[in-house]
Amino acid sequence: MVFEIPRVKYTGQIREVVIGTGPKAVKVGGASCYPFYRFEGEMPNPPRVAFEVWDGAPEEWQEWAVEPFRDVISDPVLWAKKCIDAYGAEMIVLQLKSADPNGRNRPVDEVVEVVKKVSDAIDVPLLVWGTANDDKDAELLRRVAEMTEGRNVAVGPVSDKNYKQIGAMAIGYGQVVMASSPIDVNLAKQLNILLTNLGVNEEKVLIDPTTGSLGYGLEYTYSVMERDRMAALTQEDAKLQFPIVCNLAPEVWKTRETRLTKDDDPKLGDEKRRSVLMEAVTAMTLLAAGADIVVMRHPDSVSLVKDMIGELCA
Repeated sequence: MVFEIPRVKYTGQIREVVIGTGPKAVKVGGASCYPFYRFEGEMPNPPRVAFEVWDGAPEEWQEWAVEPFRDVISDPVLWAKKCIDAYGAEMIVLQLKSADPNGRNRPVDEVVEVVKKVSDAIDVPLLVWGTANDDKDAELLRRVAEMTEGRNVAVGPVSDKNYKQIGAMAIGYGQVVMASSPIDVNLAKQLNILLTNLGVNEEKVLIDPTTGSLGYGLEYTYSVMERDRMAALTQEDAKLQFPIVCNLAPEVWKTRETRLTKDDDPKLGDEKRRSVLMEAVTAMTLLAAGADIVVMRHPDSVSLVKDMIGELCA
């Protein structure tokens, strides 16, 4: 008797979403199988790694995180261009940290001008990540959508509190939205329904499930993303059939393990190597759970993850 490996029968497919314009535009999604299960279905578009860039010089980054960008870290335009030219970035995520009301609370006009400069200076897709403050983002991301008209950028996080304001501008200016919900499948589905009922094109939606770091809630994020993909691919839940983006870099690099030096705790070993591995392992775990875009910080971490994606998709 010949043994046959049981295979999952998929009845759903993840929608494809295009970010950016021109020859360097990126298409994500389209899978008709679980992540990297290409023996059961298709993954026409491999997952992508995006480099994060902040809209102002970070003040609390570790020395080993600053090191690769020391010469450009005070200029978001030069920083983004170095990610592309020196490290081969295929996508840039501009983190609008300086606009945070709990931080510098920089005026919207100033922040939007930075977004415009970065958008004009690069030819790869741009994702713009706001402050996660619903009221501030309602104004800020609306202005970003307007200012970057014609670039097909992705803006977020969009929540159930500000989806009408941001979604309407995204529709008007042809942008992609990143729908963010707090690690819950039902809430993610509900927000997707609200956006599509508003009129947002289903080919213009990415899901942000909210991301935890290795050792800091990653297993909960993983299980929610896994349930999301199961519902989308095997239960024909059309309102969950969207690509997933995970903004993991800020979560990883704020952890205790990426901040302690080997002098603080010798048993933890070299701090740079430890931090790079924490970011890479977090990213690969999320990719295995179904992420289509992972947002990362350190070039060494990115290199490890890109190599792994290449091997799994070869």
